[in-house]
Amino acid sequence: MAAAAARGAQLRSVLRPAACVRAIRPPGGRERSYTTKSEDRIPKIYTKTGDIGFSSTFTGERRPKEDHIFEALGTTDELSSAIGLAREFCLEKGHSFTDQLDKIQCVLQDVGSNIATPRSSARESHIKKTKFSSQPVAELESWIDSYTEELPPLTSFILPSGGKSSAALHVARAVCRRAERCVAPIIRSGEADPDVGKYLNRLSDYLFTLARYAALNEGNSERIYTRPE
Repeated sequence: MAAAAARGAQLRSVLRPAACVRAIRPPGGRERSYTTKSEDRIPKIYTKTGDIGFSSTFTGERRPKEDHIFEALGTTDELSSAIGLAREFCLEKGHSFTDQLDKIQCVLQDVGSNIATPRSSARESHIKKTKFSSQPVAELESWIDSYTEELPPLTSFILPSGGKSSAALHVARAVCRRAERCVAPIIRSGEADPDVGKYLNRLSDYLFTLARYAALNEGNSERIYTRPE
């Protein structure tokens, strides 16, 4: 995730569009396509630059892999993976909200890009590329309000349950809370946009609400907390 977030804004300059491939039709022959060596080169998934325990931010700064920046990036990546798994369960049940989960995973890439651009080493060009706005926060709030109107009032503590879709969304919610805790000190130090923290906070609320909504739509009951005897 650290490398992916740091290189995300650079990929456009690495992956050449199809329009850059030259097509040549020899006399009397079929059209053939040619690329230069640089155009034909495919980026390798491994870079070997982290073999000694350091990794790079988007600004080019080298930091230890246990740095709080990379801890936050890794947890955000874990969150996206958890949402991806939950999405698969939701697709199997035919839920109509999976397009929202798709969009959230894309927004989390933007979250990662912002985290991977610590302000203490960023140039203005870096900040412009990775700025995170409040618009995704407002969108989450509108989705939460919409689903809440269809849910019964919450009168007791509920346990992660309600079928595979619901339970997987609860797992994603718990990971989201951890991601928010990892990002909080980075925001307090001024290294990331405050809206990143707001987004993760609302996202955990969204995932909680969506888990309840998924259980309701599937006709599954949520297990209620009862104090053990």
